[in-house]
Amino acid sequence: MRPLRRIWEKIRGGGGGVVSPAWQAPLGARPAITFGEMVNIYIKDLTARAAVDFPADQTVGIGFFTTAKTPRAKDVVDEFCERIDLDSKLQIGAREIIGYGNSFWEMRPVPKLEDIIILPITSIEKIIRDKDGVPKTIKQTSTFGGHEIPAEKVIHFCYNPVNREAFGSGLLRTVAESMALGNGETREAFYKMKAKMQSAMIKTFEKFGAPNELWVMEGLSDKKLDDFTKALKVAPTAGARWTANVKGDIKLAVAERARSFDTYVENIMNEYYIGLQTPLPKLFTTPGFTEASARAALELHERRVRGLQRYIKRMVERFIFTPVVKQAGLDPVKAEVRLNWGAPEVLELQIADLLKALELGAIRTEEFRKIMIKVAGWELWEPEPKKPETPPTPPEEG
Repeated sequence: MRPLRRIWEKIRGGGGGVVSPAWQAPLGARPAITFGEMVNIYIKDLTARAAVDFPADQTVGIGFFTTAKTPRAKDVVDEFCERIDLDSKLQIGAREIIGYGNSFWEMRPVPKLEDIIILPITSIEKIIRDKDGVPKTIKQTSTFGGHEIPAEKVIHFCYNPVNREAFGSGLLRTVAESMALGNGETREAFYKMKAKMQSAMIKTFEKFGAPNELWVMEGLSDKKLDDFTKALKVAPTAGARWTANVKGDIKLAVAERARSFDTYVENIMNEYYIGLQTPLPKLFTTPGFTEASARAALELHERRVRGLQRYIKRMVERFIFTPVVKQAGLDPVKAEVRLNWGAPEVLELQIADLLKALELGAIRTEEFRKIMIKVAGWELWEPEPKKPETPPTPPEEG
């Protein structure tokens, strides 16, 4: 086993002996935790899903708008964003980036960008890189056809890569990773510990939620006692009536525990919250938070959200806005098309300013009237055309 282990460690780029960079692995780089496992956690673990959805909604839920120094460039980018429904894609991408640390958007076709498709995160098997660590190919799993997509056709949102790994690291990776402790011992993944703890709590409740009953029937023969035992096993939990001609009694056996497990449960949950890096589930479920401590936790969380917003903004501007402006025959450097989070500010028009502009001749009367109809809701009518006057009839000559 030792020679095989040394070979495998060299392929992975770890262990003793000659250490090779991870991107030189001939079999390609795979995620430390499969995306299928992390998707399973996101769907089925309530706390994990909340820890992903909350910051995702804070990051992209406010929407976006574009600005540019060239009106034509802004129109081109806005039309493209509307056509591919970039807003919906950002909603999906933000959750994948936060939860899994990665999101893969395929550009179709190349070189002229017409559409963008988000690849299913579970379809990604590995990334093959060259000797300098530059991605060359994105390999999909056999379930999705086993396609090899050139890396230049894919926008890879690789968030927080550790040690120059090919894949980013999201919130769910930490809670899904086990840890080797040495001497053959391994600490289980936190999401599994939490799930087992919750399962054990249910089993404990089912076992000790109601007391065990000991039915004492004096003077019964073994056969009669066996008959009573069989009848009790099939008796309804409520409403049964029994008669006996011997002395009997029912004793309740309630399990007692000298020590509570509350401290252990709290420790596991606190570590789980820390691993998910968001205070919101804790604030919603734990009483006793002061306003000051809650505000401090939220401020720290908002800084993380702003950092994620900057990352997504730069990626979209570089890999989407720039090629769209270029293929329209415009200079992206001069156009400076930017993605901005939130809603654009709407300047309030003051009627006094409009009257002043009309007085100075900056706008015409017809323009002033149209602005007031649109902004102030004025109801204006065009004057009715005057009827031509009928000349008087000359008097008849007598």
